[in-house]
Amino acid sequence: MSLEHIVKEVIPGSIAQEMEIVPGDVLLAINDKEIEDVFDYRYLLKDEYIEVLVRKPDGEEWLLEIEKDYDDDLGIEFENGLMSEYRSCSNKCIFCFIDQMPPGMRETLYFKDDDSRLSFLQGNYITLTNMTEKDVERIIQMQLAPINISVQTTNPELRCRMLHNRFAGEKLQFLQRFYEGHVEMNGQIVCCKGVNDGEELRRSITDLMAYLPFMRSVSVVPAGISRFREGLYPIEMFTKEEAEQIVDMIESYQQACFEQYGLHFIHASDEFYILAGRKFPEEERYDGYIQLENGVGMMRLLMEEFASAWEAASGSSRFQELRQTLQRTVTVATGQLACSTLEVFAGQLMDAYPGLMIRVCAIRNDFFGETITVSGLVTGQDLIAQLQERQKAGENLGEALLIPVNMLRSGEQVFLDDVTVAEVEKALGLRVVPVEAGGQDFVDAVLDREYCMERENEQFVYVRGYDR
Repeated sequence: MSLEHIVKEVIPGSIAQEMEIVPGDVLLAINDKEIEDVFDYRYLLKDEYIEVLVRKPDGEEWLLEIEKDYDDDLGIEFENGLMSEYRSCSNKCIFCFIDQMPPGMRETLYFKDDDSRLSFLQGNYITLTNMTEKDVERIIQMQLAPINISVQTTNPELRCRMLHNRFAGEKLQFLQRFYEGHVEMNGQIVCCKGVNDGEELRRSITDLMAYLPFMRSVSVVPAGISRFREGLYPIEMFTKEEAEQIVDMIESYQQACFEQYGLHFIHASDEFYILAGRKFPEEERYDGYIQLENGVGMMRLLMEEFASAWEAASGSSRFQELRQTLQRTVTVATGQLACSTLEVFAGQLMDAYPGLMIRVCAIRNDFFGETITVSGLVTGQDLIAQLQERQKAGENLGEALLIPVNMLRSGEQVFLDDVTVAEVEKALGLRVVPVEAGGQDFVDAVLDREYCMERENEQFVYVRGYDR
């Protein structure tokens, strides 16, 4: 039976539009080859001449002969982005955060993906455990990179225990295959106290260094621990001294890797630096922020962006005018992890603008537990409850509440617990303004009343008016 892929959207001005492909058409084959998934689709497009077989809604089949540049896309979006079923995770990792979710939340929050195609397309990290030899060969043949890998440990027996999968250890051989196939990789180690830290961590680092330069980076992040861990493996938080030891170990390898390969390679997450009470590394040590999505370098990048934005703002024609005229009070709500850094930014801005008051509030995560400190896991109910306490104590929250946009579901007005922005606004009696993560966005949102939130088709649109 032929594999069918239904066209959802055709990008205006694209090759597909020129060839009169329309939504509802079904892609049957390229160059007489059936398409298993998005890997096949992307690979078969890489030619200057292709033959595309589509079936129209009336059943008629069109064979389209297309001449194009080598890397040109057709401009088609499919109803299923992977062009096949999603592969779910077959492991039961001792640190899995999804297993620590309370019941009764929306269904999508309980889905565990472990799909190599999402690694290539979206940067997801995969364990390799549901990959086959065919999958590995396709990745090498098609040079689909980077592949992001949740390594956890290079000790095969320990990896089996950590992932609760008897095949987890033997799948480490795929790292060597990718290395020999010159496939770019990034790695991740979720560090669990007393399990894969200490000498096990040292072993993992040294083993993974053998895959340089194709293994371009490895992050070491602490396991997230929520209050919903009943019946799960007992994981403890790292102490300040233990975090210092991990940071020291990681930094001891960075210079040697850089001298030989031009990469610092192994990176501790921001959370480890905060827990250890250490200053964040200089920007150069993050190798272009390869591991940003894993919380590695996010605070350093924010600091660099703020410094640049502040320099531009303080040198603008409106700086002196705003010093004299700006009268504004705003509240900035964030997770505990970023609070101290944002307080420094707020202090600098308030020193420069006497009429400006910025209240930075670290929202304690009562929903998941106080050990969860990132802003992306702050719930609407915690936000409302803790800010209402401040209001009852007589604190003036000002004219707007600024929140990082990652508190909300992508493109929507909904927090993790399904509380809406409108509900927060009603409960607190002030406007909520989601702000992108950059330092420039922080400056814009704090200084400019024209940095506003408009609701259009249930999505946020950001409008900036600050004269930089």
